[in-house]
Amino acid sequence: MSTRSYPRVAAPLPGPKGRAIIDRDARFTSTSYIKEYPLVMSGGSGAMVEDADGNRFIDFMAGIAVSATGYNHPEVVDAVRRQAERFFHICGTDFYYDVFARLAERLTQLAPGPSRKRAFLTNSGTEAIEGAIKLARFHTRRPALIAFHGAFHGRSYGAMSLTSSKVKQHQHFGPFLPDVHHVPYCNPYRSPASSDPGECVRETIRAIEEDLFTRHVAPEDVAAVFVEPIQGEGGYVVPPDGFLRAIQSVARDHGALFFADEMITGFGRTGSMWGMDHEGVVPDIMTVGKGVGGGFPLAGVVSTDALVSAKPWSNPSFSSSSYGGNPLASAAGLAALEIILKEDLVANAERVGAIMLAELGRLREKYRTVGEVRGRGLLLGIELVEDRQSRRPLDKKITLDLYQECLRRGLVSMTYSPTIRINPPLVITEELAREGLAILDEALGVVLRRHGRD
Repeated sequence: MSTRSYPRVAAPLPGPKGRAIIDRDARFTSTSYIKEYPLVMSGGSGAMVEDADGNRFIDFMAGIAVSATGYNHPEVVDAVRRQAERFFHICGTDFYYDVFARLAERLTQLAPGPSRKRAFLTNSGTEAIEGAIKLARFHTRRPALIAFHGAFHGRSYGAMSLTSSKVKQHQHFGPFLPDVHHVPYCNPYRSPASSDPGECVRETIRAIEEDLFTRHVAPEDVAAVFVEPIQGEGGYVVPPDGFLRAIQSVARDHGALFFADEMITGFGRTGSMWGMDHEGVVPDIMTVGKGVGGGFPLAGVVSTDALVSAKPWSNPSFSSSSYGGNPLASAAGLAALEIILKEDLVANAERVGAIMLAELGRLREKYRTVGEVRGRGLLLGIELVEDRQSRRPLDKKITLDLYQECLRRGLVSMTYSPTIRINPPLVITEELAREGLAILDEALGVVLRRHGRD
């Protein structure tokens, strides 16, 4: 019999301590924060989170796929403590310190492909994207960039220019970075040629070769093609086999660089170390983040040594960063990487993720409002629809109600209408995964009946 102390929830939520924090937050923080989820976190461990009133939940969101090794893995805590006892900060742009160099070494060793790599460390994914844009344009001396419909690469201006997920991310913020062009991402769940994945790939290539390159931009002006191995905010869209290889081939045929945004797919999340590994594709440049920092702000750009050495690459406008790869984050990141490898969390993600995907398939058979179930490893999505024929998204109020019902039953999930996103810590066990899915099943049934959708 399990002696686990969660899930454990005392309704209603949030409790009095949580409500006081929410009220204070509402008075003093920017209204730009979404804050649709009334979880007031006070602690966590492994795949469990605890709120300010002592309620405990199974965790299916990992701080938006960040806390890969859980929330306070003892080895990460120890690494940060030991570093903090030495010094908190010195600028890695101008000075040297051991954990910075060792983390860069480890990242380049783990990066796909046999060639020697170099790493540039940043605080966030969007900073890494900005660096990758600069590197691509600097190296090729070309202006144009290609990205994909549904892409999300960040919210600073260069990253936001590549982003094409939701119109609200662009509304009233223009003009954006010039010479950025978007083409369709191969989405087998939406393509009329979904019965033939190869045709879906060919449609995307035709959109580049026969439309973009004949009507909008000369191929010799393209610096890089930016792609997510699996689209994140676009809905956890897994492209068919051959898509990434085909895009890489187009880029190389025209002398452009092939860029992989591994921010959400890296470090074992998809059941391989990198999302690109599923097709054996080696990018020229990749950005990494989220799971690498053990919960600390840490990301980076990893590129081939030949790329950054081909032209003098010592421009401080690119390389200057006061905090990127700071000592505490680097210590945490180095420890988290070793945990992922030592505890074989990549294999755990592949095994548990396959079980979860199969169970989610059963939910699709049970509920007509469950449209597509998709994902890879522990990066899974469930699309909620009014009906499967039209694929019209289920009312956002219903998806938010589902989140609340899951929370009341002891499960933390994420609902980005119309997709329920499931990305638990990589340390989650099969037992916890099955229990969390049982809660989701119960909550979904209750909410659909409540709204007359059963």
